[in-house]
Amino acid sequence: MSLFAKKSISSLLEEAGEGGNKLKRTLGPTGLIALGIGAIIGAGLFSITGVAAGENAGPAITISFIIAAVGCAFAGLCYAEFASMIPVAGSAYTYSYATMGRFIAWIIGWDLVLEYAVGAATVASSWSGYFYKFMHNMGINFPRELTMTPWDHVHVKGGKIIPEMLNGVANPELVGADHIHGIMNLPAVLVVVLLSLVLIRGTRESSLINGIIVSLKLMVVVLFIGLGWAYINTDNYTPYIPENTGEFGHYGWSGIIRAAGIVFFAYIGFDAVSTAAQEAKNPRRDMPIGILVSLVICTILYLLFAHVMTGMAHYTEFKADPTDKLAPVATALAHTPYTWLNQGIILAILAGYMSVILVMLMGQSRVFFSMSHDGLLPKYFSNIHPKYKTPHHSNLIFMVFVSLFAAFVPGSVVGEMTSIGTLLAFILVCAGVLYMRYKMPEAPRGFRTPLVPLVPILGILVCLGMMVFLPLDTWIRLFVWMAIGIAIFFAYSNKNADKKEADRT
Repeated sequence: MSLFAKKSISSLLEEAGEGGNKLKRTLGPTGLIALGIGAIIGAGLFSITGVAAGENAGPAITISFIIAAVGCAFAGLCYAEFASMIPVAGSAYTYSYATMGRFIAWIIGWDLVLEYAVGAATVASSWSGYFYKFMHNMGINFPRELTMTPWDHVHVKGGKIIPEMLNGVANPELVGADHIHGIMNLPAVLVVVLLSLVLIRGTRESSLINGIIVSLKLMVVVLFIGLGWAYINTDNYTPYIPENTGEFGHYGWSGIIRAAGIVFFAYIGFDAVSTAAQEAKNPRRDMPIGILVSLVICTILYLLFAHVMTGMAHYTEFKADPTDKLAPVATALAHTPYTWLNQGIILAILAGYMSVILVMLMGQSRVFFSMSHDGLLPKYFSNIHPKYKTPHHSNLIFMVFVSLFAAFVPGSVVGEMTSIGTLLAFILVCAGVLYMRYKMPEAPRGFRTPLVPLVPILGILVCLGMMVFLPLDTWIRLFVWMAIGIAIFFAYSNKNADKKEADRT
């Protein structure tokens, strides 16, 4: 068994051009940038920002975003070099196969399942909460039982959700409240099915829809920043770095770095861009543009958004409120005359989450396409639709898997798992650039990462630092997930890949 067998760049490029199994090249630089922004701006901006500010960093959440952005910039430069060298579907999985061998590639591919599929289910669950609120504000009362998993429950009184605890003690308003248990998260299922069908229809159509959604949410984000700037109260920035409470990760510098690891979830969009390399018209030129430009645009918007939001309201007002997923944005707008914007913000969040789910589902299907093509997964996953030229079987499988996960598993269970999985992938990509510069210094590169080895090493250190500051239970779930993946690798994947290589030769 060849645990560390590698695939040459020439063979990867040759396989990408195989006539009968070729993805359709439809994406230019604008489409790739929109793809990245579509995945980056979503849950991180509209929900996680407020929670991380209220629980971990205070107004210094802007510093957390800068730390996360620096880690992303180092990794993004490394991704850009690989994407220009190996313009093949599969992202970090494909890069790892060419540099560090089959076993590491499998670890990355399995890790990307965690990042994309589970992340898509998490975002779909959150989308459902906003959908309910949007409909409720319009006077349409969608059954609450069908917006929650069987593990979730709420107390409702007079049409309002009543929290179980209030200032650390039992809430007296619970008396007389109705106790509602969830059955399944139906809106989350419907949005996953809808977007999966869009993906099967074709990348060009998906890119067009994503472009429309991106334009809508960018407009609302800019509107929020523009209107809110005049209502910033500079007293809310004092203290800018709240004193640590004595608990690790709860304010102070440990809180800032903990928040950076949490909001890192918001930056995974440029990684999704690299999964579409085989569908880019001119990947050597356009992939670096799509990755780096989308990262720069979103970092600037994140910093402005976080600065305005924590200036409009004191950071203590943003503490996580399980009764209202819109709390951060609504809390900030409550300090302005523009409370009527709430419904528009919800609409933008719904659109933003849809684009995140779309890109995550697309990225996952492309990773499975590549893994299947290499024999690590059954051939079923690399079959291409004869008309639409998309990996429709992968789309269908993940439509079912993600739908079931979103319907019956609470989104909070896997929230931080997506961040830790992404950080691990980034570390291995940075290491891969170092390896390739040493082993293949003369290989053609449409884009070269500057200041090697400094940039890749800093990328590894910054991402590893953010991983270390994540909670212990997140690490435990990562180890369990990886143990399952390794068992599958030795039971099926490695043997099947060896057999496929033998058949080829």
